[in-house]
Amino acid sequence: MSTLTADDLRARVGELLAAHPPASTDRLEFLRARFDAGLAWVHYPAGLGGLDAPRELQNVVEAELAKAGAPDNNPRRIGIGLGMAAPTILRFGTDEQKQRYLRPLWTGEEVWCQLFSEPGAGSDLAALGTRAVRDGDEWVVNGQKVWTSVAHIARFAILVTRTDPDVPKHQGMTYFICDMTDPGVEVRPLRQLTGEAEFNEVFLSGVRIPDANRLGAVGEGWKVAQTTLMNERVAIGGNAIPREGGLIGMVAKTWRDRPELRTPELHDRLLKLWVQAEAARLAGTRLRQQLAVGAPGPEGSAMKLAFANLQQALTGLEIELSGEDGLRYDDWTLRRPEKVDMLGRGPGYRYLRAKGNSIEGGTSEVLRNIISERVLGLPSEPRVDKDVAWKDLPR
Repeated sequence: MSTLTADDLRARVGELLAAHPPASTDRLEFLRARFDAGLAWVHYPAGLGGLDAPRELQNVVEAELAKAGAPDNNPRRIGIGLGMAAPTILRFGTDEQKQRYLRPLWTGEEVWCQLFSEPGAGSDLAALGTRAVRDGDEWVVNGQKVWTSVAHIARFAILVTRTDPDVPKHQGMTYFICDMTDPGVEVRPLRQLTGEAEFNEVFLSGVRIPDANRLGAVGEGWKVAQTTLMNERVAIGGNAIPREGGLIGMVAKTWRDRPELRTPELHDRLLKLWVQAEAARLAGTRLRQQLAVGAPGPEGSAMKLAFANLQQALTGLEIELSGEDGLRYDDWTLRRPEKVDMLGRGPGYRYLRAKGNSIEGGTSEVLRNIISERVLGLPSEPRVDKDVAWKDLPR
């Protein structure tokens, strides 16, 4: 680990700003220069956008750049790449893969999506049936994925497949990087309760993936996928927000601005949710401190579960607190957005979109099992399919 200090980081940011003034430098040029200076994610290795520095020093970099008016990399648009693909590539990728993918991923030049869930393999991801069959130095992939965010704008995807149906389901999986522009990749919009098609279905028909695009060993896709999933849950539930930030801030503002809507019962619910939001915020801070000294573990599942419950409770309260205005929906137009905008739409949209929070990134039911078994150490549920070959499982 590097011995760099906060003052060292400030000096490096100063050098970057002097060589590439934000006011006169092209946005993409600035982001590339920031990556090359090791100021993208300081805890990553030198040469890969980092400086081998403690993770918490990233806050120093962000504060200095924000003060200078420097552009960011639009993290909400490329969240899957930043929060899921990048840490997986860093851990399991070859040197060539790291050099090829991490820089354009961080700058936002290449958007990533996640091809995991299937119509018959969502909560039980290890039951997936998308097949990859080896053909020389390539793999031929056929199958269907679903609930794929930003697939309509993605250049690359992290993909989990079934490569050996003759072994138990967790053992016969292999993980790939899939080029979304390759022949045989078809993306179809999946219209949601909100009216938008933020998610997609992805059909893979004879897609040929070079073996050089494999992450991890053949048959160890489940192990690689666990790294992705642990980081995904932290990315969803462990974001840094200020006190009364996010949805609790919007609901509290409505309470303050509309005294005629107040009732004792709503006041009681708001206070309880405010306390829960603050507890979740502080727990998220502790989780990020733990990440500074290690990789994410199952604790991220608890944060993601708390996030989903809190979002749904807050949006329900906001609808009630908004009175008649809460029943008016702003726009049913079918759009295919590049990111989720929970705060830029009306209460009705937030209420409907929050329903997906308890599904995406692992259902709340599955997360409760993970917490009980891997955090609390409780006995596992009986699993009759643990030693059964995937091809012999009932479907």
